[in-house]
Amino acid sequence: MGVAGSYGGGGFELSKQWRVALAGVVGILALSGAAPGVTALQGLARGQWQLREADGSLRSLCLGDAAQLLQLRHGTAACKVTVLDNSPGRTTVHYSCAGSGYGRTTLTVETPRLVHVDTQGIAEGQAFVLDFEGRHVGACPAQAHTRD
Repeated sequence: MGVAGSYGGGGFELSKQWRVALAGVVGILALSGAAPGVTALQGLARGQWQLREADGSLRSLCLGDAAQLLQLRHGTAACKVTVLDNSPGRTTVHYSCAGSGYGRTTLTVETPRLVHVDTQGIAEGQAFVLDFEGRHVGACPAQAHTRD
């Protein structure tokens, strides 16, 4: 696959294939590490969060790295992540975890202390579909461990 395009008049235009490939690489790099390039995560409050599923069940999470919200079902597994949508109030990612499944998560930020997380995929050979409302409820308990 060559870099097809034209050069002349002071500009260089990449072919559509190269633009798509480049966008994918940029998306993957943006989420590596602590996801510094995912705009929607940048202003979220750190500390104790309460996640409420549509059925009313609750889950607590001590949030040190906001990227934890993007792969709730796969925890701290090292996954390859592709950013599909990256805006200040919303992000969508697809992630693949070698040997343990994959997922697609859309996180919508209402305020720095209130988010909506819609995630689905395969974990440990089983399909999952989860829909959470997440609320920041304060500081993490002293014994809680966060992922920084």
